[in-house]
Amino acid sequence: MQQAVVDAGRPLPQLTDPLDVELQVSAMVGPFARNEELWEVVVRHLEKVPSRRSAALLTALGHLLPGRPGTWAKEAAAHQEPPRWDLAGLRFGECWIGDRSIDAGYLALLCSYAYGDVPHAMVFMVDEINGSLTRHAFLTRQVDEALSRLRDEVRLELITPEAAHWLLSRSYDRFERRPALGFGVDVHQTRLVARRRIALAMNCVAV
Repeated sequence: MQQAVVDAGRPLPQLTDPLDVELQVSAMVGPFARNEELWEVVVRHLEKVPSRRSAALLTALGHLLPGRPGTWAKEAAAHQEPPRWDLAGLRFGECWIGDRSIDAGYLALLCSYAYGDVPHAMVFMVDEINGSLTRHAFLTRQVDEALSRLRDEVRLELITPEAAHWLLSRSYDRFERRPALGFGVDVHQTRLVARRRIALAMNCVAV
């Protein structure tokens, strides 16, 4: 497992889009994100073998892994050459909410972000009937199109990023406690991407 994680980091130095980095790492390491024993070994190995791949993987893990593993990776990355993409450049944009809990049983949330001048959005469907759990979560670079499609289905209202991500925090906390429930593959693949944005918004971190 440790070698598989290291090998999966091979393409990272060649990437130029920080969002591609987030998506690839989230899909790759999400299932093992809270395995401290695994990350202790991986980080130690990457420290001992400095390279562009090691630096890129440590940098990405430092931004995306929760808790102590993220801290270990961030500290180790500080001693290596930084990659050409910059995950610290994430900015928050507008967030929209649509309530269809009465007729369809869900809340729809669209949260927009940007790296530099390049926007993207995450769209979440929160199941209000079954415990307010996030059932679907997908990412799109076509923000205006996604907003338009949502408006065709539900009346949307602006909501602050703090309020939107507070709702998501509650939903994802429940999701973490009930991993055996059936969720869309998209929720699992983008979990660390979403969790990172939730943490930044909830902690009021300037990024």
